Amino acid sequence: MGEQKPLASPEIITFGCRLNTYESEVMRGHAMAAGMSNAVIINTCAVTNEAERQARQAIRKARRDNPDAKIVVTGCAAQTNPDQFREMSEVDQILGNLEKLEATSFGLEETERVQVNDIMSAEETASHLIEGFEGRARAFLQIQNGCNHRCTFCIIPYGRGNSRSVPLGAIVEQARSLTENGYREFVLTGVDITAYGEDLPGTPTLGQMCRRLLAAVPGIERLRLSSLDPVEVDDDLWRLIENEPRLMPHLHISLQAGDDMVLKRMKRRHSREDVYAFVEKARRLRPDVVFGADIIAGFPTETDEMAENSQRLAKECDIAYMHVFPYSERPGTPAARMPQVPGNIRKERAAKLRRIGEDNLNRFLQRQVGQTLPVLVENETTGRTEQYAPVTFDFEAEPGTIIEVRIVGTDGKRLQASQTV
Repeated sequence: MGEQKPLASPEIITFGCRLNTYESEVMRGHAMAAGMSNAVIINTCAVTNEAERQARQAIRKARRDNPDAKIVVTGCAAQTNPDQFREMSEVDQILGNLEKLEATSFGLEETERVQVNDIMSAEETASHLIEGFEGRARAFLQIQNGCNHRCTFCIIPYGRGNSRSVPLGAIVEQARSLTENGYREFVLTGVDITAYGEDLPGTPTLGQMCRRLLAAVPGIERLRLSSLDPVEVDDDLWRLIENEPRLMPHLHISLQAGDDMVLKRMKRRHSREDVYAFVEKARRLRPDVVFGADIIAGFPTETDEMAENSQRLAKECDIAYMHVFPYSERPGTPAARMPQVPGNIRKERAAKLRRIGEDNLNRFLQRQVGQTLPVLVENETTGRTEQYAPVTFDFEAEPGTIIEVRIVGTDGKRLQASQTV
C-alpha cells in the first residue's frame, strides 16, 4: 500500500479574538474531512465597524486571488449582520456561529447559501477535539462561550449567545491530546471566562477548574488566562496567582474605562477603585506580574475630565499591554443611541492612551535587560517570556520549545536576546 498523502488544508482568514482562532482550527478539520481544499473561510469579528470593513475587504481580495475557490464567511459579523455578506457576490456560503462548528455545514455539494440560526437558543458548548494550531507554538483551549452581561456598547452577546461552559472532562481531554502533540503553553479562551462554571453542576469556579486542569495534565508547562473581569476573580484563582508557577504572571483586564460615570453608562460591573484594588492585590501576591487591558476611547458622553481619569489609571496601574479602541457604534446597542463624541476626539484620546501604553511597555522592557529568562520559541528567531514580552534572538531555536535566553537589550517594543552559555 502506498503512503497516504495528507489532506490539503483550506485557507482560513481569522479576525478578532483567540476564541475565533480556536474555532478556525475546528473548521479546518471539518473542511478537510469534507474535501474542501479549494476553499477560503473568513472567520469574522463584530467588535467594531472597522473589523467588519476589514472582513469585507478580505472577502473581495480572496475572490480576486482565488477565482475558482468556494468562499465561506462565518463568525460574529456573519451572525449579527448576515445581510451585509448576503449582498456580496463574492460570497458562496454564510454560516452562523453555531453552524460553523457543525461538520454537516461543510462540503462541496450544493447547500443553503445562508445558514444563520438563533444563537440565543444555544444551551451548551460542544467540545471539539483538535490536534493543533497551524503555524502556532501555543495552543488555545476553549473553556466557555457567550456572555450573560449586556454592556451598552457590546454586540458580542448577540453574536455568541448566553454564557455556557465546557465541562472539565472535555477540557482535560483536549489539553492531554495537545500536550501529546508537543504543545507546552496553553491559553484559556472564551467570551467571559470569569463566568466559567455558573451553568455547570456544582458551579465550579474558574480557579477551581484551573487547579484541577493543572493537576490532571502535568504536561501543561505554561497556562495563560485571556481577559478577566476584575471583580469576578474567585479565591481559588487568587491562590493560583500567588502559588502556582505554571500560571503565567500576565493578567489581562477587561477594563474598558477608568472613570466611574463612563463605567456606569457602559453597565460594567466594576468601579475605578475595583481596578486599583485588583492590581494592588495581584502585585502583592505575585510581584513579577504584568498587566494588559482593553480600553475604549471616546465612549458616548465622555468628557475631557472622564478621559483623563482613564489616562491616569492606565499610568498609575502601569498597564504595559494596552489594547485601545476608539469607540465604534454598533447598531442595536444602547450606547449607539447616546450622545456621541466626535470621531476626531475619539481618535485623539485613543492616541493619548496608546502613547501611555507605549511608555509603560518601554519601561517594563527596560527592566528585563540583563536578566536570564525562559522563553517559548514561536518561530526560529522570536518568542515570548512568561510575562508575554516579545523577544528576538540572534540565533535560531526550535519552535514550540522553552529555552533560557540572556536579555541584552530592547528597542522599546521588543526584547533582544542572546543564547545563554
